[in-house]
Amino acid sequence: MTTAFYSDERCFWHGGGNYAFTLPVGGLVQPLAGGLPENPETKRRLLNLITATGLIDHLSPRKAMPATWEEMARVHPETYLTAFKAASDTGGGELGLRTPFGQGGFEIAALSAGLARAALEDVLRGTAANAYALSRPPGHHCLPDWPNGFCLLNNIAIAIRSVQAAGLARRIAVVDWDVHHGNGTEAVFWEDPDVLTISLHQDRNYPLDTGGVEARGGGAGLGANLNVPLPPGTGHRGYLEAMARIVLPALHRFAPEVIVVACGYDAAAVDPLGRMLATAETFRAMTRMMSEAADTLCSGRLVLVHEGGYSEVYVPFCGHAVLEEMSAATIHAADPMAETLAKRQPDARLDAFVSGWIAEIAAAHGL
Repeated sequence: MTTAFYSDERCFWHGGGNYAFTLPVGGLVQPLAGGLPENPETKRRLLNLITATGLIDHLSPRKAMPATWEEMARVHPETYLTAFKAASDTGGGELGLRTPFGQGGFEIAALSAGLARAALEDVLRGTAANAYALSRPPGHHCLPDWPNGFCLLNNIAIAIRSVQAAGLARRIAVVDWDVHHGNGTEAVFWEDPDVLTISLHQDRNYPLDTGGVEARGGGAGLGANLNVPLPPGTGHRGYLEAMARIVLPALHRFAPEVIVVACGYDAAAVDPLGRMLATAETFRAMTRMMSEAADTLCSGRLVLVHEGGYSEVYVPFCGHAVLEEMSAATIHAADPMAETLAKRQPDARLDAFVSGWIAEIAAAHGL
């Protein structure tokens, strides 16, 4: 079996609204070419890079059917889906915060969720060793009834509820290393003890009022939600320490049947929406850690679903490193910024500060 890779050109056709970076145009805010940072080029250029290097030939490229209304309704209430579909059919609009969409946006979002669902289903059915879904629009910020942060449907949550309904798996772990807190995924599974949600994110980046260590789930799900808010400038070594000291022990304690990674690349050092100093090697190493954990805990069942990441130049190299690791391919795309970013990593003094920060979070989670 090979690494399955799910994509669809139509996902690149999702269009945003009249924004300049993250600000609505109006008053003294001038229009900006490209609009929102969430645009198709970061993901399209990742696909271009793996095609140019030949890595695509070592993967199993696949398509997927859109998520059905029934599948979406397991996560999102009918009222939200109906309003989204109606606006989509009549020219588009915006239903939440920084989530504009154009004509047909509903169908594109359903396709994005379908890519994630197919990836998870195929891994659980044993038709792929592991899988990567190049989903767009992203999903981890979307609450059941309120889209925000570029996310219109919660792709991973829809995929999880789908495989649970099909009896393919029950205990599922989500590891979110997007630079922003996975507030939508947290909300969906807040009271669910069968889904472990772990979010590593830059402290108080986005959303400003969620992602604290104290948010641990509720009801039967108490303790099944772990937030790991990291300080700006955490860097390569800090991320790997957080993974080793918090994420891996939490996964072993939970013993999932499959691991799903919300794979954002906006913790990269040159991302316009983060300040975390991760590199392509950081994402490669974290993928290796997840692969090894999946081998130990759940027969290698691992799925990565693309989330954020807004450097059009650098995201493709981060994604290439991840897919190299997942597929065990010998094809390599050298990181053109490796030397520069290595010199920008935290020094010993800052490493010690980050290590102490991580130790406090681990203690708060009983790890």
